[in-house]
This record gives sequence, structure tokens and C-alpha cells, in this order.
Amino acid sequence: METTISSKYQVVIPKPVRVHLKLKPKQKLTVIEKDKMLIMIPHLSLDELRGIASGAQTDDYREKKDRLI
Repeated sequence: METTISSKYQVVIPKPVRVHLKLKPKQKLTVIEKDKMLIMIPHLSLDELRGIASGAQTDDYREKKDRLI
């Protein structure tokens, strides 16, 4: 996929990407520049993050006082 930077430095995110990532109008993105690349990371609400760690192993979790650092 390809897009173009406008004269106002605006970029259109292609529709297939917007649909796949479920991006919404006025949603905030964090932009990171690394090794001559732009990385855009969508901000997610707390409701969207709910359940993100379901299935995580918690039986081998150590208490803070037991950690090395």
C-alpha cells in the first residue's frame, strides 16, 4: 500500500489498514521515528485493553520483595 504526504504534511491511512486496526476518527496516535521509519501506534481506551492479559500465567508470579531488582 502507498500513500502521499500532502502540502500540509497530512497523510491518509488507507482504508484496509483503518478497518483492520479498527481506527476511528479523532483517535490519537503516537508517532515514533526510528531508523528512518515512522511508526504510528494507536492509543487504546481502558475498555479496549480489558482482557488483554487473559490466559496469562500467574502461578509463578513472585512478590516484589522476592525479586532480584
